[in-house]
Amino acid sequence: MIRVTNLHKSFNSIKALSGVSFEAPDGCITGLLGPNGAGKTTTLRILYALLHPDQGKAEVDGYDTQKQSIQVQQRIGALPDSIGLYPRLTARENIRYYGQLHGLRGSELEAQIDRLVQLLDMQDFENRRTEGFSSGQRVKVAIARALVHQPKNVLLDEPTNGLDVMSTRAMRSFIRQLRDEGKCVLLSSHIMQEIAALCDHIVILSRGVVVAQGAPEDLLNQTRQANLEDAFVAAIGSEEGLER
Repeated sequence: MIRVTNLHKSFNSIKALSGVSFEAPDGCITGLLGPNGAGKTTTLRILYALLHPDQGKAEVDGYDTQKQSIQVQQRIGALPDSIGLYPRLTARENIRYYGQLHGLRGSELEAQIDRLVQLLDMQDFENRRTEGFSSGQRVKVAIARALVHQPKNVLLDEPTNGLDVMSTRAMRSFIRQLRDEGKCVLLSSHIMQEIAALCDHIVILSRGVVVAQGAPEDLLNQTRQANLEDAFVAAIGSEEGLER
């Protein structure tokens, strides 16, 4: 389970977050939805324990990302906005390296890599160097790398960015499978179709604040709209009106 409470973060004069609070429970896909610059990636980087908030708290399974960063990183699998594979290593070697960083060794590690290769349909390129991989192949390796230690919490920043239609469908199916296994899945996107297709709970960010959150049907009721796209526009519009 992920919980963020009253997060504030500024970069010089720019306020990236201004009091963000929400929960992402286990066995649920929680979507962070917002336009570019809304604060989604900053929130995720705080949860990765890469950034410290100026104020507020972020917790993963009860562990504080500032005070207990090692325990947090043991419990999360992250697909960040920058994938950063090692180009001279094969797909399998990239995954193995991250497994070793998490203390996995020998047959246990190889069996877990085999399972991920099968789940993500990577058999055709698992032993190729990642230099020159397509966007879809790179994302699959990065996902496998993030999940090799079987974390309970999975954080995905724009997981289908750059994927073709078939790869997008396969990735969405895989994300649903993670939820069905009881994992906490936190998904960041600015694509309404993505959020509508996957998420059980939605948190809408705009200009560093939460302007609406709830199950899809709750957001429709709150905004009195017939579809999620109109609900999103209504929520963002109301926040812009408040700021003016």
